[in-house]
Amino acid sequence: MLESYIKERRKTKDILLMTHIVIGYPSFEASHEIVKQMVEAGVDLMELQIPFSEPMADGPVILKANQNAIEKGSTVKKCFEFAQRVSKEFPLPFLFMSYANILYKYGMEQFSDKMAQINLKGAIVPDLPPEEGEDYIRAMKKNNLNPIYIFSPETSDERLAYLSSFASGFVYCLARKGVTGKQTAFSDDLSAYLSRCKKATNLPLAVGFGVKEKVDVDYLKGKADIAVIGSQTIRLVEEKGAVATGDFIRSIL
Repeated sequence: MLESYIKERRKTKDILLMTHIVIGYPSFEASHEIVKQMVEAGVDLMELQIPFSEPMADGPVILKANQNAIEKGSTVKKCFEFAQRVSKEFPLPFLFMSYANILYKYGMEQFSDKMAQINLKGAIVPDLPPEEGEDYIRAMKKNNLNPIYIFSPETSDERLAYLSSFASGFVYCLARKGVTGKQTAFSDDLSAYLSRCKKATNLPLAVGFGVKEKVDVDYLKGKADIAVIGSQTIRLVEEKGAVATGDFIRSIL
């Protein structure tokens, strides 16, 4: 179980690190090198994003990576093949991140069945709230997979508790409203919000959206279980290539 894995890792680490790649960006072989670099640098779990033409939760950096991957031929089929390859090769939990249209088109049950077959542990689908995700929740539960739900600073305490009732594995806490890749204030307001999140769920908390450097990760120690790095690594790959990823990850741990 993903929750057990996280809690066991936390016994020896102040905070875990989850990273994010867009499958097929800047190429499939480069994506594999990025995963390899990240795993060797010590990340604890990883989001594999299936590219989508309208990734509404993502800012310009990840949006551009999605468009680039699609233009170069990244398909859902190829993403499954890539996920199967890395889940066999590297000993850490991988999750899919994508948007509801991808799952609906593939078929919820078929998508979940395929995830289970290739040993993925869960999925993050930002535009699929529980009210619209009955088939998704049922399919994930059938295969003992983890639907990861999202908290935001604008979410009421009542809504936090409601979302928590459907979540498993961990909860993804957005550090601010808006899209990925923008500046986040690591402040008392964020600390108070994370305290609200802790009261709403017994699951581990992951925090993303604006985590860019070691000082951000250090700030989250004692307030969350997992720091999530997304846009910053994609910026780095764009500027310096896949081989620069490992040193960057080591610099923030």
